[in-house]
Amino acid sequence: MGRRQARERTLQALYQLEMNPGAGEQVFTEHKSRLEEDVERKEDLAFFHRLMEGVRKHRNRLDPIIQRFLKKDWTLSRLSLVDRMILRMAVYELLFEEEVPFGATLNEAVELAKTFSTEESARFINGVLGNILKNMEEVQGTLSLEEK
Repeated sequence: MGRRQARERTLQALYQLEMNPGAGEQVFTEHKSRLEEDVERKEDLAFFHRLMEGVRKHRNRLDPIIQRFLKKDWTLSRLSLVDRMILRMAVYELLFEEEVPFGATLNEAVELAKTFSTEESARFINGVLGNILKNMEEVQGTLSLEEK
């Protein structure tokens, strides 16, 4: 088990929570215990926990960033639920998981889209995240202003 599996479990758990918001702690606990069975490194379980909690905690900060880099006249609600979750996870990683290289985050997001969504979604996610990366300094600056 590695970070890829932690990302897959996070995606699945976030999807479940979006479909059934009242099941919060139950969904988290269920996915965490499945991961604990497979986990070889405690760091991967910690990564799952940070990613899961980080996306939930920072959703209100992540969504406007994603929205800003969507195609003109697109909204987050227009995206498939899976694509929205993948983008939220990736943007969280880009902003808050400093030890994860940007390229790894981008690649993993595209792979998640290929596995759980479509080839077209993978290209779309790659484009959105690529644009965010090109403007990362500005995005991080905006984030810093929000913290003040």
